[in-house]
Amino acid sequence: MSDASKLEAAADAGLKAAIVPVTPFQQNCTLLWDPASKIGAVIDPGGDLDHIEKAIAEVGMKVEKILLTHGHIDHAAGAAELKERLGVCIEGPHEADRPLLEALEAQGQAYGLEARPVAPDRWLEEGDTVTIAGHSFDVLHCPGHSPGSVVLVNRDQRFAIVGDVLFQGSIGRTDFPYGDHAALIEAIRTKLLPLGDDFTFICGHGPTSTIGQERRTNPFITGSSGTYYA
Repeated sequence: MSDASKLEAAADAGLKAAIVPVTPFQQNCTLLWDPASKIGAVIDPGGDLDHIEKAIAEVGMKVEKILLTHGHIDHAAGAAELKERLGVCIEGPHEADRPLLEALEAQGQAYGLEARPVAPDRWLEEGDTVTIAGHSFDVLHCPGHSPGSVVLVNRDQRFAIVGDVLFQGSIGRTDFPYGDHAALIEAIRTKLLPLGDDFTFICGHGPTSTIGQERRTNPFITGSSGTYYA
């Protein structure tokens, strides 16, 4: 596939995932769908909507919703327009990111990107559940990179969508407005690490990883960055 060339299997059975890098930020817009019904969701459509829609067509997905992990421009800039194109709802992130979503047009002007403010149809909170084609995801509120960042956890298939909370070998930046390094580390320590070493995660930029790999090698977890957090 061209637009969905970075195809990732979320698990041996159940939902499948295609990662579509978009915009100069190379943000991982993720398509998640049930291979039997072809129903699925678009997660974090940060831009390049023609590119995303081509990928949707290539995998044959019928989009039921858009999900946002947080309100930064590289993840949410295209959400309002894609909602109109597809006629679907937007769920997430946590309402603490409302100021970021309302300021997307200004963010876009600063970065030279087209963006429109986003008003989700449903804000997400800790303990909520979202579904994709009937598959359930637990919502974890993991502030720090942004105040309203959420992580979506599929316990049946042992994988999570973590946005910019955690990366392979790194963590989300906290030098942006509303960033909080201590809160981010606390969320990783108390909410992500306890998921289990076998959990795979798709992050907002770069390659996928597992909780176990990051527990062993991530300098922000092992302590080689200067502090031990595990």
